Amino acid sequence: MGTTRVNFRLPEELIEKADVAAEVSHKNRTEIVVEALRDYLDDIEDQEAFKEAVVELYLDDEIGFEALKEFVGRQDAESVRASKTLLDRGDELADDLADL
Repeated sequence: MGTTRVNFRLPEELIEKADVAAEVSHKNRTEIVVEALRDYLDDIEDQEAFKEAVVELYLDDEIGFEALKEFVGRQDAESVRASKTLLDRGDELADDLADL
């Protein structure tokens, strides 16, 4: 997996704590931030409300299938994609019937 450079601002107190944690654990600041973000995402991904929100983003075409799959798993993502296809076809059918 590749890496992408990001640029964002953090409160000074978090930088100081990250630097101390990096020194103590013999890691660099980036490794500390990556580990913290991974831990956060691992925790939030287990929450049902979060998964539901991710599905809603997919249904609203705000995220793609690959992102959905990352959060809900391949099997659930396939089910959601199939449901979305049916919903989209139903909407098209309703529009066609309305035009009659």
